[in-house]
Amino acid sequence: WKFTGFDNLRMFFREISLRISFKNTLIYSVLTCGFKVVLGLIFGAILSSHMLKTRHFLRSVLFFPNLISTLAVGLTFKSLMHPTRGLINAMLRGIGIAGPDWLGNVNIALYSIIGIDVWKGVGIATVIYISGILSIPEQYYEALSIDGGSTWDKFIHITVPLCRPARNSVIILAFIGGMRTFDLVWVTTKGGPGFYTDLLASVIYKQYCAGYYGLATLGNVLMLLLICALAYPL
Repeated sequence: WKFTGFDNLRMFFREISLRISFKNTLIYSVLTCGFKVVLGLIFGAILSSHMLKTRHFLRSVLFFPNLISTLAVGLTFKSLMHPTRGLINAMLRGIGIAGPDWLGNVNIALYSIIGIDVWKGVGIATVIYISGILSIPEQYYEALSIDGGSTWDKFIHITVPLCRPARNSVIILAFIGGMRTFDLVWVTTKGGPGFYTDLLASVIYKQYCAGYYGLATLGNVLMLLLICALAYPL
């Protein structure tokens, strides 16, 4: 063993596959986090309404994907997104649309995996938002109703600002989850086509398997720094 200084860092950003994984990880974590924050808030507000009679059933349906193993979800969607035999493209062909190769096209493969991740994870974000929304005192909503406020006013001026703790929790969990995603990418594409869906976690795994322990450890350090950069301010 010998100390190499910053050689691994320089090598990491010289290698195109490693640079792609770094960029992909940022795109993946930001988009999955953003969708979960926005969709979780919308679903949470809808499913917190006492006027919705089926809210308990819908909460269960929305939360159900969290009960399924990520590997099972990945294998299922890998089958559904098959370019020729997949159910999604078969349905698109039924309405006259030629479906793409969801997991094999370098331009959309990463975004297809992001969609799968959001489908699986938005339920837990919704549950956190529901807890935050239900903790808001009902008197605030009643006061705004007396002043002539609409449902939209209640959502914008009461729900959104007062569920900030829940939103911060969702951001932290979703961002960290996006940063360290491995199993979903590995079971659907193994980082392919090429390196276009590789994330830091999958590259770290590949580097360890190939014996590049210094590069793999550097990948872990970069992941830690990126997580801390967002988690600490929140």
